[in-house]
Amino acid sequence: MITLLTVIHVVVSVFLILVVLLQQGKGQDFAGTFGGGGTQTSFGARSSTTVLHRLTTVAAVMFMVTSLSLTVLISQPGTGSVLSDDIQPVNVEPIDVEPVTDAADPTEETAEPEADTEN
Repeated sequence: MITLLTVIHVVVSVFLILVVLLQQGKGQDFAGTFGGGGTQTSFGARSSTTVLHRLTTVAAVMFMVTSLSLTVLISQPGTGSVLSDDIQPVNVEPIDVEPVTDAADPTEETAEPEADTEN
């Protein structure tokens, strides 16, 4: 159910984006491009509702309904989890590691270089 609703949600989201991008703003006709839209009222001319406006409204309502439905379905307790109880822990055996030894034994005294006493 959640997968189907998620697919519908994604399709509605893409459709809503496309419908909004296809619409023209208020007063965005050819005369509005060159500043000829000054005869409109202060809030813009009221035009009839177009098909794109109705599709936008329907898509926005569907987007909100699918968003709320997904939120409710996912937040229900006991619907499963990524970490389930039937997973068994992995037994890891320790690795035997040999200590690192240098070629020179640190207990042996090293010969100090003789100081040059010529003045």
